[in-house]
Amino acid sequence: MKQFLSIKDVEKPEGLVQQALDLKANPFGYSKLGKNKTLGLLFFNASLRTRLSTQKAAQNLGMEVMVMNMSTEGWQLEFEDNVIMNGESAEHIKEAAAVISQYCDIIGIRTFSGLADSAEDYSERVLNTFVANAMVPIISLESATLHPLQSLTDWMTIEEQKTVNKPKVVLTWAPHPKALPQAVANSFVQWMQQAPVELVVTHPKGYELAPEFSNGLTIEHDQNKAFEGADFIYAKNWSSYNEYGKILCQNTGWTITEEKMSLTNGGAFMHCLPVRRNMVVSDQVLDNGNSLVIKQAENRTYAAQAVLKSILEG
Repeated sequence: MKQFLSIKDVEKPEGLVQQALDLKANPFGYSKLGKNKTLGLLFFNASLRTRLSTQKAAQNLGMEVMVMNMSTEGWQLEFEDNVIMNGESAEHIKEAAAVISQYCDIIGIRTFSGLADSAEDYSERVLNTFVANAMVPIISLESATLHPLQSLTDWMTIEEQKTVNKPKVVLTWAPHPKALPQAVANSFVQWMQQAPVELVVTHPKGYELAPEFSNGLTIEHDQNKAFEGADFIYAKNWSSYNEYGKILCQNTGWTITEEKMSLTNGGAFMHCLPVRRNMVVSDQVLDNGNSLVIKQAENRTYAAQAVLKSILEG
């Protein structure tokens, strides 16, 4: 693997899932693979699981890790070409990416959507400009439109926990007090469409994903109907794509409750975290034995480790 920006960079996604499961069973089996190698992690927005799990993954492989919070450390970067830099930006991405490439063997970058301009966000300007100017492999730690490390983890968790060969997996929209990007939802459907699952997406009308992600999906606007017979319920909020970045409703009837989970086939609850309790999901669902959120968080390490291992070997 030469980079990891989306599932399109993975030749055999199912094989990468199996690698992650194998690494979970033997996390230190490749502890010398990353010797004398350095992973640089650049964060343009906040992180808990992504930062810590990716650091742990690198350490399991024997790598050194350097971390920068770009919003509070370093110089403000300029991403446009052919500009007179007489504003706030003190350093151009061309020099920054080249310099960081001299210090690091792999660079991980976490960006976020502005939710103001769909064309701007879906162009992935920050991530793609780093890719264009860096001299080492780039890993997406979440971008404006995708979160591939999370989705690899989700597939891994489903594979680990499933009790039938082809489980029914439901991605459900849930209410949230703030407008959130479509990144997790976009990425989840991308990966699940290649996984051995029956995927159903349920959301209120107006919350359709971008056509490149929604084409071919089974979409059910009746959440209760979507939940019937489900083996896994994956809850996530996202803002509107067509009315970009807007919250179109705050229908708390979409909150995941014990009553809704009773419609499933003893379904497990999943969420990428952090989660708003009693808005996205009730305490009762989150705290019972069918909640996989902590297991998902644990698996973030091994998903990241599988990606790093594949790049180091490549």
